[in-house]
Amino acid sequence: REGAMSGSLLGIVEGLKRSLAIGHQYSSLGTQPILCGSIPGLVPKQLRFCRNYVEIMPSVAEGVKIGIQECQHQFRGRRWNCTTVNDSLAIFGPVLDKATRESAFVHAIASAGVAFAVTRSCAEGSATICGCDTRHKGPPGEGWKWGGCSEDVEFGTMVSREFADARENRPDARSAMNRHNNEAGRTSIIDHMHLKCKCHGLSGSCEVKTCWWSQPDFRVIGDYLKDKYDSASEMVVEKHRESRGWVETLRPKYNFFKAPTERDLVYYENSPNFCEPNPETGSFGTRDRICNVTSHGIDGCDLLCCGRGHNTRTEKRKEKCHCIFHWCCYVSCQECIRVYDVHTCK
Repeated sequence: REGAMSGSLLGIVEGLKRSLAIGHQYSSLGTQPILCGSIPGLVPKQLRFCRNYVEIMPSVAEGVKIGIQECQHQFRGRRWNCTTVNDSLAIFGPVLDKATRESAFVHAIASAGVAFAVTRSCAEGSATICGCDTRHKGPPGEGWKWGGCSEDVEFGTMVSREFADARENRPDARSAMNRHNNEAGRTSIIDHMHLKCKCHGLSGSCEVKTCWWSQPDFRVIGDYLKDKYDSASEMVVEKHRESRGWVETLRPKYNFFKAPTERDLVYYENSPNFCEPNPETGSFGTRDRICNVTSHGIDGCDLLCCGRGHNTRTEKRKEKCHCIFHWCCYVSCQECIRVYDVHTCK
């Protein structure tokens, strides 16, 4: 099962990154034309999809970029902080070779990011093959009517499913886990669709409102999937014979817990502790990481530094201060030097 990430969504997007010749921070990911044949690692189904939907491939890449950024935000205070690896076909290095909670979260947030970015791009009119959702409006409510552009989340999730899951068709446990977590990520977008409304009337009286279906801010999805990471279900692998040969499936490890639903994340291998650098697991360790000396949580110096202790240094920062509003209409500020204590892991 090692190397299960090669050819999956993240591996393919690393190929997109390379084909666009962009830097480590993915600064222009999703802004340049895509040549499908130049992307390494595409299976035939993905290559056909790329050619048929080449207009939206920049949005696929943009979706993984926002997924990675959200992962780094959600894990910013944890031992594993979603660090990406430059010049590697595996964006996260060997970390995702194992079927851990971290792998589960990354698959979910990346698949959600693709669905989100494609859906948003279509609503903004960036592609001719998709647009607004006209199918799921229903009757308007009291005091409002349909208007604007409802985001077509069905199209976005279809793109994510067709492209992200194209290579997850092996009869093994890792493919089953990846498919499940990919779908959990996409489902989180659908579950958080909501009505967004704009008021009309004299002086903003809101006599009439026009409303449309909208996705939430992606931070809402990140927070939701991070909760799912914390409560992820541990599974065990079972083998059984079918007409096509041996097939691996997953079942809950503990029968006294509620079985996971399609909205939950699943995993079946334990995570490393990420305390020390280890090239085999992809752990960078936590030395020199900034920790919160007042926190008793995982971002606190005790836990983040794995009991090794921490160093403290002072840091001078320039900040705006003593700001005054002048009529009309500007603000003037002075510049102050403030001294802060910075705590880093030994």
